[in-house]
Amino acid sequence: MAEPVRPLGERPRRPDPNEKLIKVFDSELETEAMVVKGLLDSAGIDSDLTAAAMLQDTFPGLGGMIILVREEDAERALKLIAEQRETASSASAADDETAEIDIIPEENPPAPPRKA
Repeated sequence: MAEPVRPLGERPRRPDPNEKLIKVFDSELETEAMVVKGLLDSAGIDSDLTAAAMLQDTFPGLGGMIILVREEDAERALKLIAEQRETASSASAADDETAEIDIIPEENPPAPPRKA
């Protein structure tokens, strides 16, 4: 994972809306978008997390949350997101193993209890 570029305690700067911004991520889930924003922030990539409903003129039909970054940071951000997805999918595949149990029938099953 990339080292943070900004000193600890310094707040990340949001990209200026007048700059050329590129959409690098969108999700219907706000929590998922916030995790990705945190990933970008920790790598020193300034990003803007915006509700897609606010941008219907620019991105019609888009719902949920989107993350925008400066044009010069877009390639790095996309690569970082792709690497994280790959790491997450390989980790979940390893966790998907199920235990196999051999069932051995009893030779002399216990007698059912008698009624008094």
